[in-house]
Order: sequence, then structure tokens, then C-alpha cells
Amino acid sequence: MSALLGRIRALVGGLSASERRLLGVAGAIITFVVVWLAVVQPVLGARRNAAARVETAQRQLAVVQRLRAEFDEVNGRLSSVEERIARGPRGNIFTLLETLATRSAVKVESMEPQTPLSSEEYRETKVEVVLKSVTLGQAVNYLHQIESAEQLLSVKSLRMRTRRDNPQLMDVTFTVSSFEPVS
Repeated sequence: MSALLGRIRALVGGLSASERRLLGVAGAIITFVVVWLAVVQPVLGARRNAAARVETAQRQLAVVQRLRAEFDEVNGRLSSVEERIARGPRGNIFTLLETLATRSAVKVESMEPQTPLSSEEYRETKVEVVLKSVTLGQAVNYLHQIESAEQLLSVKSLRMRTRRDNPQLMDVTFTVSSFEPVS
């Protein structure tokens, strides 16, 4: 190693002053490029990556906060419905639907039990109701009576068709569900 250094000193010693300055400038430029590529560029790249990761994390946090708010809102509505089911009156859904139809001045054509979905916590009673030759006002009034009944009733599906023989009247078919706790 000392022999190599001796040879370099001898070589540099044999150069003129302007050649030594040129060699120093070239060495400084090479050193600057090496430092730039080995130290500065990786640091700047890491900084850009960190900024991008922070931005991504902030977007993800905003999404999580929005989802949390939606979850809390849905969970609150679910708790309200579960409380209403637990506290609400129980009774025969067929009798209740007939009573509400009488209040709404609607004649029910038919009520057919449907196969409900099963749940470990709640028993569902599902009924398909058919109304024939009713006005829109009568149908809306009856549906409003169902939705605002003390016993929790839920209209699951609704089909309305105007009648060919009298366009002022319609046939209405809908499914109503009632829930009660299993235990």
C-alpha cells in the first residue's frame, strides 16, 4: 500500500501547477458526484417516499373514520330496531294486518304466509299481502299504517300495477315481516 502511495506522490510531484489544479478540480467533481449519488439522492428519495406514505396513510385514515361513522350510525339504528322488537307488543301478524286494512278502508284480497329467513336471535313471520282495485291513496294509507304500527312491521317488497279496466285503480302486492325474539 505504501508503495502505491509513493508512486502516486511521484506522479503528482512530476505534474505542473496547472495540471495539479486540474487534477484537484477533477477529484473534487468526482467526490461531489459520489457523495451526491451515494448520500444525497437516497436521502431525497427516502423523503419523497415518506411524504407519499404519509399522504396515503392520511387518506386511509379518512376512509377508516368515515367507515367508523357509518358503522356507528348503522349500529345505532340496529340497536334501536332491536330495542323496539324487544319492547314491542307481540301478536298475530294476520290479525294486525286485517285491523290496519279496516282502518285504511282497504279490502285485502289475500294473505299468504311466506318462508322467512332463519336467525338464531329472532323469529321472522313473513306474509304476502294482495290488494285488488285500490286507489293510490288507499294503498299509501295502508302502507303508512303498517310502517307506523306499534308492533315492528317491515315492508320488504312492493309491486304496484294500474288496472287495465280502470286506470284510477291498481293492484298492489307486498310482503310484510314481523320479528320477535327467539328466547
